[in-house]
Amino acid sequence: MTCLAWTLAVPAALAQTAADMPAEDYSIDSARIHNMYVGVRNMNFIKDNEFSGSVMKGYTLPGLWIQPSVKYYPLSNVKLELGLHALIYDGAIKYPNFAYQDIAVWKGAQYQRGAHLLPMFRAQVGLGNVNLVWGTLYSGASHGLMTPLYDLELNFSADPDLGFQVLVDTRRVHLDAWINWQSFVFRLSDHQEAFTVGLSMRTWLNSENRRLRWYIPVQLLAQHRGGEIIDTEQRQVRTLMNGAVGVGTEWYAGRGLLRKFGAEAAVLGYYQQSGTLWPFDSGAAAYVTASAQLGDYFNVRLGYFHGRKFISMYGLPYFGCVSMKNEGSTYDGMTTVFGSVEYRRQVAKGFTLGVWGDIYETHPGKMTAPDGTVGGAGSATNFAFGAYFRVDFDFHVWNARK
Repeated sequence: MTCLAWTLAVPAALAQTAADMPAEDYSIDSARIHNMYVGVRNMNFIKDNEFSGSVMKGYTLPGLWIQPSVKYYPLSNVKLELGLHALIYDGAIKYPNFAYQDIAVWKGAQYQRGAHLLPMFRAQVGLGNVNLVWGTLYSGASHGLMTPLYDLELNFSADPDLGFQVLVDTRRVHLDAWINWQSFVFRLSDHQEAFTVGLSMRTWLNSENRRLRWYIPVQLLAQHRGGEIIDTEQRQVRTLMNGAVGVGTEWYAGRGLLRKFGAEAAVLGYYQQSGTLWPFDSGAAAYVTASAQLGDYFNVRLGYFHGRKFISMYGLPYFGCVSMKNEGSTYDGMTTVFGSVEYRRQVAKGFTLGVWGDIYETHPGKMTAPDGTVGGAGSATNFAFGAYFRVDFDFHVWNARK
């Protein structure tokens, strides 16, 4: 008899913003051996960015992505998954055919119509506390990156990571290391090879049965662009890096109004090891944040960021010193104070509804235009609002032993 089996997401250890998304469950259920399932992951969203000032322009993202797939467990510790990732924006009929998680320079000239479609294949092997993943990786919020290093809007708009991933879980350490191959080159290709290497590790300093826990986060992102077999004129090597190290705490308060409290402080770094893609070769920033879960459904978050010549590869531009509104303009510093509140409710197993709002108060330093003119950028108050409905479930379709 066909039965229904639900896949529950592994909860994120500490929400990065109020509108954070739980990590995808990467555990392999040994009881599923020789069984096949059809899975559906879907995110329906609308996000309105009411941005002002000189940092970036506002825009709206209405749409959805969906990942239908077939999952088969040939061994107790092996999972194979084949499917499709489709991104659809309301009102769009033509989509660029390139990775939706880049910062310019290499872009494909091909287009897709109707939706942005990608094949999806995942091969996963569990070896005790270690999981090895090839193909479509557990990405986005699953990496658990800090907000200045990864804009959580990418959970709506970015392609899934593709490459190789190592996941390690012990009583004290969670480690996620991956390589996301974003641009492959053939001989005579007219674009660069590009890939991002990432590391996200959290080390707990006391046992898991404590209500108050301490941890050390260490995170690293490095993107390399090159390619030895492409045309010489396109071969300038570019290597960009972001990193973070800090200390954090979580307090599980119980069943009152305040259910959980978390705080984190970190030092961030930026380094351009080669190339001239960005205007600064190095920079640094400080980041402090606190979050609370109130009751069953509400999450609030406050944070402070201050950077000097800091650039984030995948973060919101409010956590950096480069203007995305005035091309070529830079700031000698950036201070951003932000807050967010979210209502999140699990309607049923595998179905989650969320509504949230963010506010960013930005105070850029002096702005330098491409022609060398220096002037004041002015502070600005910026808002973002949104709602989403997330679906994640499996249903059983076949047993190879029957």
